Amino acid sequence: ILENYGGLDILWWDTPAKMSNKRAEKFLPLISKYPNLITNNRLGGDYDGDTETPEQSVPATGLPGKHWEVCMTMNDTWGYKSNDKNWKTTKDVLQTLVDIVSKGGNYLLNVGPTSEGLIPEPSVERLKEVGKWMKINAESIYGTTASPFSSLSWGRCTKKGNKLYLHVFSWPENGQLSVPLQNKVKKAYFLAKPGIKLKIENPGTGILIKLQGTPPDPNDSVIVLELDGTPRVI
Repeated sequence: ILENYGGLDILWWDTPAKMSNKRAEKFLPLISKYPNLITNNRLGGDYDGDTETPEQSVPATGLPGKHWEVCMTMNDTWGYKSNDKNWKTTKDVLQTLVDIVSKGGNYLLNVGPTSEGLIPEPSVERLKEVGKWMKINAESIYGTTASPFSSLSWGRCTKKGNKLYLHVFSWPENGQLSVPLQNKVKKAYFLAKPGIKLKIENPGTGILIKLQGTPPDPNDSVIVLELDGTPRVI
């Protein structure tokens, strides 16, 4: 596979849990010829690989200091199972993506074709809906780093330079979004409506973003904060 296809970026081991060191070590000379090849932690033995692979759940605080990606299914089955109708909602898939990225990880989402080579319609529907959201909000996902906050009651946050992307999952009933920051906010706006500036108050215990009406997106409305420097979290 490595010699005849070439240009491979990732080798995703999925070998038996009882793989011994002696057996695992046989593979190491093969992959040593490809120093840029990324491998995961599932070869077995004591071989750690380059990435951690938590499965079907997101680590509460990510995996600081490590490269990691969460592998998940669209329903309850890897591959395809005709009688598995327990599909995750678009909201579940989208908010899981944001949750993972906000903690510095990658999302490996399984899509299993049928015996006819077709992607099941429920998967197609959900991926199209996530794609619509990404067309507007991709800036808040691609090229971002983990949130500077340990937790936020209303959602998640991603970061890019002096910009924070606030992913609002739970719209505040009082119309005030509290953010524990000491910074001066140069500009605040919805990523879906960049021409409309949001009002900011600074009562001394963080900042309050004034919101009106209904959320731009029922699953995740993204607010951009352009700060005066590196985020200073309270």
